[in-house]
Amino acid sequence: MTKIIPFKAVRPTRDKAGLVASRPYEDYTAGELTAQLEYNPFSFLHIINPGYKFQHTTTGEKRFHLVKNRFLEFKEDHIFIKDETPCYYIYKIIARNNTFCGIIAATSVEDYEQNHIKRHEDTISLRENLFKDYLKVVGFNTEPVLLTYPDSKVIDDIITSEVQKRPEYEFSTYNKELHYLWKIDSPEIIEKIKAEFAAMPQVYIADGHHRCASSYLLAKESKAANPNHTGEEPYNFFMSFLIPESELQIHEFSRLVKDLNGLSKEEFLVQLDEWFRIENRGLEVYYPSKKHHFNMYLDGEFYSLYLRRTNYEFTDSLSSLDTFILYEKILKPVLGIEDLRHDSRIAYVHSKNDLIEIKTLVDQGKFAVGFGMLPITVDEIKQVADEGLTMPPKSTYIEPKLRSGLTIYEF
Repeated sequence: MTKIIPFKAVRPTRDKAGLVASRPYEDYTAGELTAQLEYNPFSFLHIINPGYKFQHTTTGEKRFHLVKNRFLEFKEDHIFIKDETPCYYIYKIIARNNTFCGIIAATSVEDYEQNHIKRHEDTISLRENLFKDYLKVVGFNTEPVLLTYPDSKVIDDIITSEVQKRPEYEFSTYNKELHYLWKIDSPEIIEKIKAEFAAMPQVYIADGHHRCASSYLLAKESKAANPNHTGEEPYNFFMSFLIPESELQIHEFSRLVKDLNGLSKEEFLVQLDEWFRIENRGLEVYYPSKKHHFNMYLDGEFYSLYLRRTNYEFTDSLSSLDTFILYEKILKPVLGIEDLRHDSRIAYVHSKNDLIEIKTLVDQGKFAVGFGMLPITVDEIKQVADEGLTMPPKSTYIEPKLRSGLTIYEF
């Protein structure tokens, strides 16, 4: 049973939604960021980059307080409004190749604690606590955690009906995406949605593990400080965007390594031969066609690597993941990459960037070798989560990627 409820969103007025909404901060180049801050006074970037107002860079708790001040200014200037009653929000993104549509809601941290919200990635305690401290100071959450649930005819039918109405927001972005948002405030429909989610034994985190963990830490801390805690306080929930499993788009990350760990090309290939059947494809760009097949680009040539299944033992869902196999049989023992998060010798490129980019980076001498594989599936994510396991870092690049500032959850 999952507790996924409506909430009173703080959000832009209809006329300013397209101006307020921003991509994640790290997605902007320095030039793009400067242009947005200089020429768009309504951009949400002004809130998360509050020192720009004074042409001064701030960090730590001082920055957190300035973020809160910028947020309050947006409310005072009526750029933001707050809905009077709790609502669900339908959010739809039409991208070049995909359409995503789901429900923005508030989700219980208790479900996260009790593993009704299942996770498949490890989190870093330093990041968890840093973001927990940030949330505690600013008092709001603007980046929904992406959750996925089994396809539901009840929710599909509600969405199909509601999107026939005029949306609250409808705007385009520079990357040629269309964004729509509808507000659901009908008590009858709200109860149907709430009941349908409550009937689901679990949902799964697709993207946002650290945000979940930080919200849980904040709730735990707030509960300890509140002698009148009831469990219904806003700090007991975090904002989420829930989409059906059939709409989740999962891409893979390719791996690039700067050197062969002291091995010659020939020595490296000999070591790989123990676990993989290797075929030199020359200049033919090779893409894997099935699980446990990998592509490799080395010294100006493409290779296919097929796992020798007679040698390899599958013991659980994690051991069958291609990202795990690549780590266990090549990256760690042969190339000496122990720490996939912090080793400076390894880098990642998600598959939305073409394999030719891998070739270019290796040809330029920035890396010695690159590896690619098929993306992980939704079922694999669920199996790993159900078994209480965690995937290697950078196992998935998941879409949709949401705009910040369209709905804000206060606590």
